[in-house]
Amino acid sequence: MDHCRLGTWPVPSPAATPGDNGTVTSLDVLHPRLPSPLDEVVDDRFARFGVRLLLKRDDLIHPELIGNKWRKLAPNLTAAAGRTVLTFGGAYSNHLRATAAAGRLLGLPTVGVVRGQELADRPLNPSLARCTADGMRLHFVDRSTYRRKTEADALAAILRAAGAEEAYVVPEGGSNALAVLGCQALGQELRGRADLVALACGTGGTLAGLAAGLAPDQRALGVPVLMGGFLTDEIRALQHTAFGGPRGTWTLDDRFHFGGYARTTPELEAFATDFEHRHAVPLERLYVAKLLYGLLTLVEEGAFPRGTTIVAVVTGRPFP
Repeated sequence: MDHCRLGTWPVPSPAATPGDNGTVTSLDVLHPRLPSPLDEVVDDRFARFGVRLLLKRDDLIHPELIGNKWRKLAPNLTAAAGRTVLTFGGAYSNHLRATAAAGRLLGLPTVGVVRGQELADRPLNPSLARCTADGMRLHFVDRSTYRRKTEADALAAILRAAGAEEAYVVPEGGSNALAVLGCQALGQELRGRADLVALACGTGGTLAGLAAGLAPDQRALGVPVLMGGFLTDEIRALQHTAFGGPRGTWTLDDRFHFGGYARTTPELEAFATDFEHRHAVPLERLYVAKLLYGLLTLVEEGAFPRGTTIVAVVTGRPFP
């Protein structure tokens, strides 16, 4: 299998990374807002424990390539060099929506491999309908085949069936070596700005890059939104692929998934609604709300000494 097609092209130098100041790349036409804003939130629930909370507003990088979707997709879109981009996701995947939007904005053909053959015979949900409206061609596969998508023979069969043998392949969630390097810039933007930088995690690529970009005296905290406890090994593997070994100081707290991916509870909804009313910041429920709920819980548990500054990365926002 051609490694270039699998999204493992030689890593671009920092000067060629999409979004760097002064760098002219094809993605500059999208005018990303980088570095993204860093806003302090005055919240008495944190302040009474002597903890300062700031929000890293990656949700404001671009209207459609939001948050870590920009940071992970940008280097892969550059590496695709105009070829069809094929990627993977579930029926409500924000990653598929972002890839489809990028294809429309940049004039790139896109193919979304969707988990669940049974979905092919049903009306498209709003998320997949948005993908097709943006020009993405959907290819549904059964769940057994989807689980094997990283195996060379299964991937080759998927590419043939989708009519996309020459496509540039981006993994589910967009997390590969290029994505990790793209997310390293997030940590670099936050050097010297906080003691702890926290974010919600799906596939682990953003945390892998973030931790690598932070200063040695800073640490990163990941809040997984999926059940299973598998992310530690995934993040280590991503850092090994991107950097040749571990980078930065990071930990995970897997208590705040609220039942797993795409799951919420009335308690989480009430927390998110209250936070929005307090601070006029729209909270995406499946990642960002879980992160902030987890941080407040940790603060109330006394996990951070007084005087701690925390940055919470807003990796997305609610889709209409």
